[in-house]
Amino acid sequence: MFIVPLPFIVAYIEELAKALKHYRPHRDLSDSQKTWLKYCLMGIMLTNTVCWAAFERVGLGGSYRPSALSWMFRHSGLPWHLLLASSVSLVLDRLGLKSGSLDLDDTDHRRAKQTKTIYGAHKVYDKKTSGYFNGQSIVFLLLVTRLVTIPVGFRFYRPDPNYQAWKKEDDRLKKQGIKKAKRPKAPARDPNYPDKTELALALLTEFRQFFPEFTLKSIHADALFGTQAFMDKASSICGGAQTVSQLHANQKVWFRGKEWKLEDFFKVYPGIDQTIVVRGGKEQQVTFGAARLAVCAHSRKKRFVIALKYEGETEYRFLVATDLSWRAIDIIQAHTLRWLIEVFFEDWKLNEGWAQLAKQPNEDGSSRSLILSLLLDHALILHPEQQARLENKAPACTVGSLLRQSRSEAFLECIRSVLAADNPAEYFEKLVDKVKLLFPLAESEKHMSGRDLGRLEPTPSLRYHAAQVLGG
Repeated sequence: MFIVPLPFIVAYIEELAKALKHYRPHRDLSDSQKTWLKYCLMGIMLTNTVCWAAFERVGLGGSYRPSALSWMFRHSGLPWHLLLASSVSLVLDRLGLKSGSLDLDDTDHRRAKQTKTIYGAHKVYDKKTSGYFNGQSIVFLLLVTRLVTIPVGFRFYRPDPNYQAWKKEDDRLKKQGIKKAKRPKAPARDPNYPDKTELALALLTEFRQFFPEFTLKSIHADALFGTQAFMDKASSICGGAQTVSQLHANQKVWFRGKEWKLEDFFKVYPGIDQTIVVRGGKEQQVTFGAARLAVCAHSRKKRFVIALKYEGETEYRFLVATDLSWRAIDIIQAHTLRWLIEVFFEDWKLNEGWAQLAKQPNEDGSSRSLILSLLLDHALILHPEQQARLENKAPACTVGSLLRQSRSEAFLECIRSVLAADNPAEYFEKLVDKVKLLFPLAESEKHMSGRDLGRLEPTPSLRYHAAQVLGG
């Protein structure tokens, strides 16, 4: 069997079971549940998918058939709602992490054009092509600490169909020049379809409930979350933590009895050049201006507003922060941490299975398979090589390099099992037979072998008629 759980996966699942007891003191994970979780994490690591058939192939038909894997996924009674929180708790305890910052952002995952059972699939705007595709949208919460960056929560976003239908009709009437007073009013929002800011606040609330003693320094989000309602609530939920987002250039502020557009205000009050440290690493030259201003869209509430542009940029971007007691330079340097969530998205989508192939249907299918993917991310943080680097304050390993090393270890374990067998030659032949059974050859539609190509040549009796046509 190729899927032999590696020692660090075994240790991770055993410790995860102990961490889970903090939330379920009177119930343990069963041996079959632990074995299944180890098998799934190894399967994701080796195949870069969350696909039962792929797990069977790489496992050479060993412990589980696809139907058995699927049954455990649906009916095993695993406390899915607690697994991710328990894993986060395990990582924080093992690494001695007591404080950090939270990043919020959403990401989209393309699905097939026609999907009937994939949860939350809808038409998603494609920023790269300015078109649309069918896919899922996920709001992620990421914890950035002094040592590691950890995914700690997610929610699937689904647009309100009634609101979408109204918006489409409203846009059509607007193009016809019909005034707003004569257009239908927007329908009341359906609570079954929370928007992305509501999902983000739910994630923050959940994090505080699970980790009330953890100290949050700041919260970072993009312009989508730059509303008064979100920023005030987010800061309140997280014990008054500094909350940093962005404003648009045409948004207005109130200063000395006058309304100003942000871009106009910072033309009158230009910025200064200064060097900042980006994400605790390299230095970078920036130009910024800062002022404590009443933001009109925030009911004229005082905010710390910063106009910022990096070296080589011509246009300012505008940061807004809730805590007026911070220095501008500290807000700017803290906000550079938000880029780490983009790095996580890239790593996760390329290496940790879910975004490569995960076709489990319905809400449970999407969320549980995503949880398995994130558990692998946590397990890799606790990989012995990674831990050794973290303890010695050396740069951490990339997810890709850890996975490549782990796959090579799994391959060597498979060879070791062959050599350790009582009759290695016989055992090897059995593996060969399993490989042939699990990896059958498929017929190609690209080649014409075995098909009728057709008669590709002139017909003698039609040559005269062709000549007449051409001659005529």
